[in-house]
Amino acid sequence: MTRTGSSRRSINLAALLTGLVAVSILCTVIIQLIASYQSEKHALMTTTLALNASNAEKVNGTIGSQFVAMRASLKTTAYFAAHNLTLPDDKLQAQLELIRNTSRYFNSLSWVDESGVVRNIAPISIGIKGKVITEGLTKIALDSRAPYLSVPYIAPSGRLTVLFSEPVYLPGGIYRGLIAGTIYMRENNILYEILGENKVDSTGSYFFVVDPNGKLIYHPDKSRIGEDVSANPVVAKIRSGIISGQQMVTNTKGIRMLAAYVKVPESGWGVIQQTPVSAVYEQLYRNIRHQLLNMLIPFAVLLLLVIAVARRLARPFVGLADLVKQFSQGEHVALPKAQPHWNREADLLTKTVLFALETLERNNSELKHEASTDSLTGLLNRRSLTRILEEWMGVERSFAVLIMDIDHFKSVNDTYGHPAGDEVLKHIARLLRGTADMDTVCCRYGGEEFLLLLPAVQIKEAIVFAEHLRRKIVKSKTPIGIRVTVSIGIAVFPEHADTAERLIDIADKALYRAKQEGRNRSAAGSTSRLDTHGI
Repeated sequence: MTRTGSSRRSINLAALLTGLVAVSILCTVIIQLIASYQSEKHALMTTTLALNASNAEKVNGTIGSQFVAMRASLKTTAYFAAHNLTLPDDKLQAQLELIRNTSRYFNSLSWVDESGVVRNIAPISIGIKGKVITEGLTKIALDSRAPYLSVPYIAPSGRLTVLFSEPVYLPGGIYRGLIAGTIYMRENNILYEILGENKVDSTGSYFFVVDPNGKLIYHPDKSRIGEDVSANPVVAKIRSGIISGQQMVTNTKGIRMLAAYVKVPESGWGVIQQTPVSAVYEQLYRNIRHQLLNMLIPFAVLLLLVIAVARRLARPFVGLADLVKQFSQGEHVALPKAQPHWNREADLLTKTVLFALETLERNNSELKHEASTDSLTGLLNRRSLTRILEEWMGVERSFAVLIMDIDHFKSVNDTYGHPAGDEVLKHIARLLRGTADMDTVCCRYGGEEFLLLLPAVQIKEAIVFAEHLRRKIVKSKTPIGIRVTVSIGIAVFPEHADTAERLIDIADKALYRAKQEGRNRSAAGSTSRLDTHGI
């Protein structure tokens, strides 16, 4: 039958406590990091969207303010033209140049009369003064007889251009043409200075501006200006009429962005401020790493403290476990004194286990003593004798065996009773212990028979000792007031035999010869003869 679990490895209490606490702390840290990750992720994305919305509103406000100023500048110029129609051309030209150079709103400024003739243009170097406008956006603006703002378009000069116009009306409401201002989107002007220097910051954030059709007007990557990005979700929302908003989007380049958008009411343009989602995650990971590093030292200190407390807490239990293990393996255990412990359960368990082990040790000692000795005489019994014979013969130790029998012991029991016979047996046992030295083994062999093992004794010495013992017994008076005699058989190892059975058999035959020859004598065994000694 196999023992299930006999090969299973067990964990000591200190390691178990340390592991449980360490796992608990680690789980707490992981839960805290996960919660912190989710919380910081939400906070960073919300904050980023809010900042982008704020920046988009600022850009929107700036563009709106510039458009209002540009429109006011055109209205002032139109008013001047309406009230100074009779001025010479050179003075009107000078006035246009002055307005263009001082405001820096427009790259060109022109007056086109109601018939489409370019009356004046600044700068004059453009070279279209006196020409008639018959088509294009200027013609559309002229025919509209109202303020006009075009979408960005490619002018004949190849420039990306936006056209502003303001009608010229005389005080009586007579239409006399328009004042037109053009903005070159990629050249120096106030609007370009505000928007054209837009850069990508360290987080990857930037803004761009689209026209009502979803084409790029301003972008950090100037090569993209004029590109159609109407497929961008936030651009689509601006085109659909939504004034402002914020959301996570994937742009036309497949990059996930946190975008905020605002529609410029004065022009229908859209301003989009956006930050790559990857930048938010990079900041988030930096924060988590920083938090983890800050937690590392306290965690290590706490873990060391837990290990120390766990070891101190487990020490009495570990000591008791080792003690019980030694005891269960049959080892002789020196039981320690019960020391008081700060842990109540450990204190009670230590006292209880030590008391139980003391009781078991005492009971075991008593059981061993009872198992190895004769209960009446206190001498070793036959079981102990067998063990000692095996040990001595195993190491080839020479010794003599004396088997002693009380003569006529049956008549003592019959005459005085068995209790009196027991007293005689105990009296003989006391004489044996008093006569033998410390190395001599004294056993009750059975009934009224006793056996002695004399180590390192030759046959002559054994005979002398046997005779001395026999005379001592004869001279002594038993507790019941009578004297008894004994017969003794002697054999020597290894001279007479090389096995315990054969050796005892030779000594027993010598005892039998002593009794046959009259009792109260000793006889030595021999492989060939028996030597008898007595009175």
